[in-house]
Amino acid sequence: MKVYNPLFLMALGVILHSCGSDSNESENNYSLKIEENKKEFKLGESLQAQVNGEKDSVIYFLGEQRLAKTVGGESLNHTFDGEKLGKWQLNARIYNNGEVVEKQQEITLFNDAAPVTYTYEIINKYPHQADAYTQGLEFFENKLYESTGHYGSSSLRLVDLTTGEVQRKIDIPSQYFAEGITILNNKIYQLTWKEGVGFIYDVETFEKTGEFNYEKSKEGWGLANDGSILYKSDGTEKIWFLDPASPSLPETDYIQTVTNRTIATQLNELEWVDGKIYANTYQKDGVAIINPKNGAIEGVINFSGLRDQLGNTADLDPVNDVLNGIAYDPGSKKLYVTGKDWDTLFEVKIIEN
Repeated sequence: MKVYNPLFLMALGVILHSCGSDSNESENNYSLKIEENKKEFKLGESLQAQVNGEKDSVIYFLGEQRLAKTVGGESLNHTFDGEKLGKWQLNARIYNNGEVVEKQQEITLFNDAAPVTYTYEIINKYPHQADAYTQGLEFFENKLYESTGHYGSSSLRLVDLTTGEVQRKIDIPSQYFAEGITILNNKIYQLTWKEGVGFIYDVETFEKTGEFNYEKSKEGWGLANDGSILYKSDGTEKIWFLDPASPSLPETDYIQTVTNRTIATQLNELEWVDGKIYANTYQKDGVAIINPKNGAIEGVINFSGLRDQLGNTADLDPVNDVLNGIAYDPGSKKLYVTGKDWDTLFEVKIIEN
């Protein structure tokens, strides 16, 4: 056993304490100041910021996106144009005499325009199974697929549009609450709610061919795709990007869903419609039209009154049996919506107010 001289231990403690103090002192030498202490911005507005303290240069980031590099006493002057919206850390990476120190301030970036408002016209009504607690709805090659929820009664279905009859069905094990689905490259991807896992099936046979685990996303809510990327909602303001080229479907990025003044949450079932993401808001009658590049909610469709058109309204729970289910047929350009345990599926036409 080694025995150290008490004087040596005392000297070592002084050295370590000094190193820690120098690091803290370096951080305390700087402050990141945003002009007028502004915390909220819109696209098109300018952000002016300055790091106080002696430095060689500063590199500014919004999240992981590099904004600019300043030298010496220069300040940051950045106009927002196309950045992803939402809450972000403005990070200043400060360089001085070989040292690197970082300072952060949280800001929120909103869209520069209010959402366009839309209403609807009912074009057709079709039967829908009243035991289908709809969580996902999607057309693929002129066929309608549906995912239904609840522990013990979740399912994956192929449904006849005109009659509502279930043509193929598999039951999901009772420990899972099934959620949204999307179909890409002849594979059906199905989420579960709180179980942190998704399932992959063959579109023709419904044979389960794989699973994937969630990474940073909180839960499984809605799912859609643009032909190469899967988009996943989790009940928060985030819509995650999943890479189906990898067997593990990693979450490679995300957007935050934002209007000109609010950050939206509770976005549920998703659908890809002509370059935009359509998302219904849980327990609301509205469907948001989202720009997938920056998260801007560019439009809102008000489906108030649609529930009154059902034949089984009196049998429904007003809290849980709500609008949920958006399906777009890219071949016919027709849009369909339904709800949890609704007895009707509606073909609708969207009309700007």
